[in-house]
Amino acid sequence: MASVTPQPPCRVLVVEDEPSIAENIEYSLRTEGFEVTLAGTGEEALSILAETGPGFVILDVGLPGMSGFDVCREIRHRSNVPVLFLTAREGEIDRVVGLELGADDYVVKPFSPRELAARVRAILRRTAVVGGESVSQASTGKPSAVGLVIDPERRRASWNGTTLNLARYEFGLAEVFAAHPGRVYTRDQLMDLVWDEPEASLDRTVDAHIKSLRAKLRDAGGPDDLIVTHRGVGYSWKEPA
Repeated sequence: MASVTPQPPCRVLVVEDEPSIAENIEYSLRTEGFEVTLAGTGEEALSILAETGPGFVILDVGLPGMSGFDVCREIRHRSNVPVLFLTAREGEIDRVVGLELGADDYVVKPFSPRELAARVRAILRRTAVVGGESVSQASTGKPSAVGLVIDPERRRASWNGTTLNLARYEFGLAEVFAAHPGRVYTRDQLMDLVWDEPEASLDRTVDAHIKSLRAKLRDAGGPDDLIVTHRGVGYSWKEPA
């Protein structure tokens, strides 16, 4: 019987300026089998990200100097690594801003370190991250866990090897969905993320482009339920089993 090579533990970068909180998170994650690197500032975190390429980032919003939102924005320019925000703020606007910047989830302080570790594992399962590399790397042109491949430099997309002839906003929608399968986006969020002038667009504009994107995916052999409608809310890409 052939031996199976065990996967290395996921490397988690924890960006938190409160030493006691950072140490509690580190202990909890190491107990769960993760490798952990600590950073106290956004600048330090970006340096570590460039040098070591962690497989997950836990990011405090209220960092000194460069805020967590600014750090997340920079991370998304470089990587699709999963990001979970830590925030002391419970306001909806902060959560919405974080998610729209590309975060995968958020946890409000105070929190249970065990719950945090469970959230990390859930996100890793959802994004199919193993050993620091995401199977769903839409921005690199590699095959994704959902069968969709996005090449942002050439503005090309394909479904299981079949090229999709997508219009501008169809491509933008596909890029957003592929980066975060399972996440539900409202129509307003999709307009803000994809359209140049979202204030000049209407809800039915999103619906029309979703309809045409579905049709092109179906023509390429994709199932009918790839894009899920959440009535009264918005849309999501079907989460991989």
